Amino acid sequence: MRVMVALALALAPAAAPAAAPPAPPSLFDPHHALPKPDLSHIKQIRFLTEDDYPPFNFLLADGSLAGFNVDLARAICGELELPCTIQRRSWDLLAPSLNDNSGDAVIASLSINDETRKQVEFTAPYFLTPGRFAMLADTTLPAASPEAIDDRKVAAVAGSRHEAFLKTFYPRAERVTFETTALARNALRTGKVAAYFGDAISTSFWLNGAEAGGCCAFKDGPFTDPRYFGEGVGIAVKKGNTPLRRALDYALARLDRRGVLGELFLKYFPLGPF
Repeated sequence: MRVMVALALALAPAAAPAAAPPAPPSLFDPHHALPKPDLSHIKQIRFLTEDDYPPFNFLLADGSLAGFNVDLARAICGELELPCTIQRRSWDLLAPSLNDNSGDAVIASLSINDETRKQVEFTAPYFLTPGRFAMLADTTLPAASPEAIDDRKVAAVAGSRHEAFLKTFYPRAERVTFETTALARNALRTGKVAAYFGDAISTSFWLNGAEAGGCCAFKDGPFTDPRYFGEGVGIAVKKGNTPLRRALDYALARLDRRGVLGELFLKYFPLGPF
């Protein structure tokens, strides 16, 4: 149910490509302000999340919750001027906790799709994860287009949405599939393939980490077709809890408009996955 890859994002152009920081994605129409909903019947919000999915949600050394989702929940409560709690649940108990009324909203990187919609109601997406190509830093390929890649070898995880995307849009490329992401990325690092195609978020951390050792860099993208990369991540509420969903949508749009959502994005994802 988790998202590992994103959607159509409006990106600000970099003024100085060599040094400019990554631009945070904007998922809300800045020209369409949502009306403030009636909050009189919402006395507090009990957010639920889990604690083992960094950097979205994780435990600090003192046992307190931290992460992108946790900070976003707190920002929402500040925007709505409502008291809130953030409680831990195991992944399999998140949606059931809404239905037994032991929580009001799940903010745990829950993917919006046909299956999850059967269980809960979602806000607009607040996080989306694209697919991207990574290539050797000294590649001579000018682009990651189907024409540029042509019939070269491209690594991907077997059976993944990324392999399916390659099969559809890069039919001439020689797909080299691996059982794990680590093996696929290693094939790129060692020069066995011309490119690796996978999840932009986790790949951004790999590219900037010791394991990659500066071998590689993103090339073009992001690729955001929701048929392959999903509709994104939303906050889940119990089916029928329309007042809370509307309140959360209003808060998310306000936070995006005021730049708070972008600040949180850059705090936890400073490595330029988009």
